[in-house]
Formats: sequence, structure tokens, C-alpha cells
Amino acid sequence: MTHSAPATRSFDGATAGDAGLPAPRRSYATLAIMAAMVLVVLDGAIANIALPTIASSFQVSPAASVWVVSSYQMALVMALLPCAALGESWGLRRTFTAGVFIFTGASLLCALSPSLPWLIAARFIQGLGGAAVMALGIALMRFTYPHRLVGAVIGWNATVIALSAAAGPTVGSTILVISSWQWLFAINLPIGAIVLLAALALPQPAGSRRTLDMASVALNATAFASLVLGVDRITSEPGLAAALLVTSVASFAALVRREMPRPAPLIPLDLLASRPFRISVIASVCCFAGQMASYIALPFYFQHSLDLDAFTTGLYMTPWPLVVAIAGPLSGRMSDRFSTGLLCAAGGGFLALGLALVALWPIQKDPWPLVPFLMLGGFGFGIFQTPNNRNMLLSAPRERSGSAGGMQATARLLGQTLGSVIMAMLFTLTSSAAAPRIGLAVSAVLALVAGLVSTMRIERDTAEIRAS
Repeated sequence: MTHSAPATRSFDGATAGDAGLPAPRRSYATLAIMAAMVLVVLDGAIANIALPTIASSFQVSPAASVWVVSSYQMALVMALLPCAALGESWGLRRTFTAGVFIFTGASLLCALSPSLPWLIAARFIQGLGGAAVMALGIALMRFTYPHRLVGAVIGWNATVIALSAAAGPTVGSTILVISSWQWLFAINLPIGAIVLLAALALPQPAGSRRTLDMASVALNATAFASLVLGVDRITSEPGLAAALLVTSVASFAALVRREMPRPAPLIPLDLLASRPFRISVIASVCCFAGQMASYIALPFYFQHSLDLDAFTTGLYMTPWPLVVAIAGPLSGRMSDRFSTGLLCAAGGGFLALGLALVALWPIQKDPWPLVPFLMLGGFGFGIFQTPNNRNMLLSAPRERSGSAGGMQATARLLGQTLGSVIMAMLFTLTSSAAAPRIGLAVSAVLALVAGLVSTMRIERDTAEIRAS
């Protein structure tokens, strides 16, 4: 089929350009992408609940068992941008499928782990595979669906991720009740096999075949690994943390200098030069920092200030992700019709208001008045997330969709890391009773900043809507 638009390209039997895949094949491709996302998000969530069991099984300290989670997160953040670049070079479908294969194979290694070091190493490999899924899943959606449906699809993707994250503790607890912790990872095997089979239907836009600069990949890995390790030790070993953070900054500086002249840099400097893309990245970091800080503060607030047990705390926090799951598709449909900057500003405002009300509400033993505030915050987060991700993806040329997806995931992880650091510092500098409420107030400010930053897109969005 011939198209006059410059963005047109053919891929593996699919209709070209913005038309996406034909309907039957589109369903299988969507299954592959969504199921892979569930695998990666759910696996990250259910591992947390198993840490005490794993520590007891291997007879190690709780602090040592935390590396089961940390190694996975570190691999993710180290590999997101290289996987995005590899996807653009080698092909989105090839790299995504390879990521699913690596993740599934590493799940088998996790289930067979005879020791904690083995399990930590297997989790690191899992993270490498998961990075390809997270970086390229949304990019593949752009080639799977026609342009007019991209916003709605990103909304459904946000719903799947929110529900997976919400279900993680329940699924993990259920598996631990009926079986051993090894089945937390073995359950990935049949799902991974289904994803690999369905992945045959994925679109296959041609790769650029550009060579990946391994020196840049090494600098990227050093920068992000040093950042994660430095942040993790900022309160316990400030001297070592400072050295690691200096190493991270130096590595980032060397990476930027090395990649600056390239037409398609590993760190997408070309995309960040675009004002809409840059605004979306900054807003995303601020919003996810507020979200993570509040997610850490809320359990302490419920359990220490309101004397709730862990199970009841989980029930009271559940409305947040459930409302996010409802708001995601709604904002996805709205983002195809209205200014994404306006929607993100409204979402950031609702999130800020909900968190501020939780922080300022007089402490009482009855937590029910806080539920509508949490629902308001979850609604705001859902309204913000989908149009912001849509703007980030569609601000990039189609051939740079992989890097846009990688930067989107990186912004999310950087924001969540920042939120964790904020709460760690608050618990160090203030009392355990005061830190959660202060953290919720800081979260509200960060959400408000995300909304205000997003208003910088409204004028441009309005002009584009009028022009169309």
C-alpha cells in the first residue's frame, strides 16, 4: 500500500504508516505486549512479599534478602536506554521477544536457585530482559494501532500496569500460602511461553542497523548503577554514597559528551531538545517521585498513626490503584480530543489535592475519611499518566519510538528513586511519627509541580487542535 505521509513504512505484512495492524493480528500483538508487561510488573511486586520467606529459606539476614529486589531494579534502570537503542537498531520485535525469552529463562533460574547469590544473579538477568519489555512495549503499540487509537491504548496499558501492581501482594501471598517461594518465579514459565507464541504477530518495523557503542553502554551502566547504589546508601553510609554519586555524575557527563554529536544518541538528547518531550519527561519525574514517596509514607501513616495492621493497611490503600485503573482508559480517550497539557495539569492538581488532604486531615482512629482523598489522588494520577505518556511517545519520530519508550520508563524509575530518597531522608531527619505526614505533604508539592510544568504545553496543544 502506498502512502504520501513521510512517516510511512511497511512492516511484515501489516498495513503501513499510521494504519496499524489488521484487526485479527492486532489482538494477538496486544496480548503479547500486555501479557509481557504483566509479567514484568507483577514479578517486581510479588517478590517484595516473599523476602522474609526467602531470608528464612537461605538463612540470611533481611538486609541481604533485599538484594533480591535491588538487583532486579538495578538491572532495569541500567538496561532501559541500551535496550531502547538496540530495539531501534536490531528491530523492535526482535529485541522485545529476546527480552521476554531472557526474562522467562531467568525465571527458571530463579526457581532453581540453590543459594541467595544465585537468586540475586538470576534476578539481575530477569531485570535485563524486563528492561527490553518496558522500553519497547509502548513503542510496539504505536505500530500496532492506528494513530487515532494510540491515546486509548496507552490508557489501557496504564490500567494493566496499575492492576498488576495492585494484585502483586495478593498473588504473592496466595502462592506462598499454598506452595513454596520458588513458584513465585516458576509461574512465569507458562505465561512467558504464551507471550513468545503471541509475539509472532507483533509488527516488525525495520531497524536502523546502526552499531551500538559499547563504551557508551558501559558509561550508561556505570552512571545508573552508581546512582542506585549511592541513593541506597545515602543515609547509612554517607561517605560511600557521596563517592558513588560523584561517580554517577562524572559518568553521565562523559556519556553526554560522547553521545552529543550522534544523530541518534543512546541518551535521547535529540528528543530532549524538543520542548514538548522535555516538558513531559520533567513532569513525569516529578509526578512519579510524589507517587513513590506517598506509597512509602502511607503504610507508616496507617500503621503507626492509626494503629492498623498490615492487612487492613493494604485494604485501605487498594482504592488508589483501582481508581487509577478506571481513570487510565478515560484519560486515554480524552487525550485524543483535548489538550494533553491541560489533562496533565488537572491530573497533577487532583493528585496534589488528594495527598494534601490526607496529610492535613486531623489524625483520628477512624481511617474511613481518608479513603475518598486517596481515591481523588488515584484519579489524578490516572488522569495525568496516560496523556503525559502519550505526549512523550508521539513527540518523537516513529523511527525513534524505541528511545521515547526507553526514556519514558527511565523517567518513571528516576522519579520513583527520588521519592524513595526523600522518604529515607525524612525518616533519618525527623521522627517516625512526623515523617509520613511530611512525606505526604512533599508528595503533594511534587504532584503540583508536575501539573504546573504540564501547563507549559497547553498553548501548543490548543494551536495543534485548532489546526487539525
